[in-house]
Amino acid sequence: MENKKELRNWLDAFGLDHPLVIAGPCSAETEEQVLKIAHQLKDTDATVLRAGIWKPRTRPGNFEGVGALGLKWLQKAKEETGMLTTTEVANPHHVELALKHDVDILWIGARTTVSPFIIQEIADALKGTDKPVLIKNPVNPDLALWLGAVERMYTADIKNLGVIHRGFSSYEKSKYRNNPEWQIAIELQNKFPDLPLILDPSHIAGRRDIIFDLCQTALDLNFDGLMVETHWDPDNAWSDAKQQITPETLVQIMKDLKIRKEVSESEDYQNKLQNLRAKIDIADNQLIELLAKRMKISEDIGHVKKSQNVAILQTKRWNEILGKMVLEGEQVGLSEEFVLKLFKAVHQESINHQQTILDS
Repeated sequence: MENKKELRNWLDAFGLDHPLVIAGPCSAETEEQVLKIAHQLKDTDATVLRAGIWKPRTRPGNFEGVGALGLKWLQKAKEETGMLTTTEVANPHHVELALKHDVDILWIGARTTVSPFIIQEIADALKGTDKPVLIKNPVNPDLALWLGAVERMYTADIKNLGVIHRGFSSYEKSKYRNNPEWQIAIELQNKFPDLPLILDPSHIAGRRDIIFDLCQTALDLNFDGLMVETHWDPDNAWSDAKQQITPETLVQIMKDLKIRKEVSESEDYQNKLQNLRAKIDIADNQLIELLAKRMKISEDIGHVKKSQNVAILQTKRWNEILGKMVLEGEQVGLSEEFVLKLFKAVHQESINHQQTILDS
């Protein structure tokens, strides 16, 4: 698969002067609920109405969607409001039913993206379709797995593709339901700059109070659109209540978001940017040199440990370093999340260097 301008054709065809907005409830609950939300969204920036028909729940016993009945509600909402519709499909049977009910856009969920077998089955069922197919990132932070799903669709001659960034699962607690790991989406964007990239802030956030900040970050990173879970009564939603917002809140978010220019031709801007980038290059080079020096010290420590037959991992010492660095990082404006990621990576590289010494 190669990057081509044609990858954007389906999105450009909408002729929007703002990012694509896909909005609607996490789950279709009743016909009344779907229609009410659709009518509240029809005169907003939302172009596409979303609703989960089949819901893959982590544990049995939770609400798993109304099933095919909900597709009729989406059809009716489309007829009454003129909005396009989209839902998640997780197997060929879902695909067959969604196509039968003229769903305009299909998306592949994170739990499905992790399985090349299921992705291939869905790709075969969709082979040659003109309907846009959006692929969410897999639950684990694996860019190759994400791109592999896109490539299977592309190989099946699916003409209109896009990806949805919904964050990644982690065993560590953070302020997010799913860690954004922005660098993975950025790397995908660098490989395929014309493949439409949409943010799902609802699943990253897990709570409605940080939806706006995530949306703004996405626009700052040149994302093409947003998929936001929207419900007329979010506190009483049948699934994922905490991360849904009202249509009124969505309207306000879209008003408050700032859409940045990709470039500026201003000579003053170009000069300032060039100067600052030169400083960044110098700092990056110094950073690499410092890390190399640190690893050399780690190797020296490895030799000392080897001479005394001492284990590499010293948990008490490591915890002391981590605690100290988090505090020092906060004092200079570095987030705890960043400092933890940075020093865990540095620590792992140090262990690798010391392991090489002990094995030699």
